[in-house]
Amino acid sequence: MSPRALVTGGAGFIGSHVADALLDRGFHVVVLDDLSTGRRENVPSAAEFAQLDARSAEAARLVREGGFDVILHQAAQIDVRRSVFDPVHDASINILGALNLLEAVRAVATSPRFVFASTGGAIYGDFVTPPNAESAPKDPDSPYGIAKLAVEHYLAYYGRLHGIEGVVLRYANVYGPRQDPHGEAGVVAIFCARLLDGRPLTVFGDGTQTRDYVHVKDVAAANVAAATVALPAAGRLDLRAMNIGTGAETSVITLAETLRRVSGRPGRIEFAPARLGEQLRSAVSVAKAQHLLGWKPACTLDGGLKETFDYFAAHTPQSVSA
Repeated sequence: MSPRALVTGGAGFIGSHVADALLDRGFHVVVLDDLSTGRRENVPSAAEFAQLDARSAEAARLVREGGFDVILHQAAQIDVRRSVFDPVHDASINILGALNLLEAVRAVATSPRFVFASTGGAIYGDFVTPPNAESAPKDPDSPYGIAKLAVEHYLAYYGRLHGIEGVVLRYANVYGPRQDPHGEAGVVAIFCARLLDGRPLTVFGDGTQTRDYVHVKDVAAANVAAATVALPAAGRLDLRAMNIGTGAETSVITLAETLRRVSGRPGRIEFAPARLGEQLRSAVSVAKAQHLLGWKPACTLDGGLKETFDYFAAHTPQSVSA
């Protein structure tokens, strides 16, 4: 019998790739998504689909009765700016949604493994020199980062008191096909859309701020490993938390120039005032994921950006250049 996996947020950008990768590994996949930001067409045809809010009683019932071997919790409110504007809304989804599922897992006789999608940028901040290891100090300065870290603590608690087998994946800046070009979290997608539309690429500040850009297929592969590989006992924060990135810093200006080159589009770069409170440097060490999961990123930045641009070029209606 095929192992059963529940992917919350599986109609979204990252979650749909996770569902694809699990299906490729022979899992029976159930996708849970309320479609508030996800798209029904992103759900793989071979997966079951349940249109539910992760905070709902129906979602908890699905966890209790679904017979899952693993739950991969990708569903989240991902807009950092919205979390600042409305931290209650952010906490309602990002904390209470996870707690609803964890309480349901606690009620299952044989608890499924719980893989939680956390953040490798918003947790660490500008307090240490990148690339940040998992043990680096954590003092997030956005409600989004605070909520992700809070769920990590809850997951450690559930491991200690209730024996739930939790795994935390702290994502760097994920990019790739299906990313929302209209969202705050998708600079690569935004740049692709602007190049296709003939608009300039807007860089805030001087463009020297750095991020660790990891392709979504590499992230999906890390989730499959986290769902299947034997790991040390749970129960302590950071023990089963792993960064998922590349370990390399790429400046925003380098990202824009690389994307122009691999796309063959001559879009110009324009500068805008720096955004208050923006993190200056971000990259994560991936040595722990390599050691515990046998995982390492496979996509080069050039190759990943070219694949992403080609995806948007194939899925974007042609428009007249500005």
